[in-house]
Amino acid sequence: MTKTLELVFRTSAGKEAVISLPDPKDDITLAQAQTVMQDMIAKNIFAVKGSELAERVEARIRSRETVALT
Repeated sequence: MTKTLELVFRTSAGKEAVISLPDPKDDITLAQAQTVMQDMIAKNIFAVKGSELAERVEARIRSRETVALT
């Protein structure tokens, strides 16, 4: 099973932006994810289509299972 941490933000243009990080730690907490998200906003290290990340929306883990057909 493949896991991805998705950090969802709202940009200064009002659009939603998702930053996906592969293979998050199994014990990551919401507080840890929110702290990272706030740092990303404060340090202004990402822009999405010319707009800055403005606020946190949510953090989520997406799981995907791949099954080969035989």
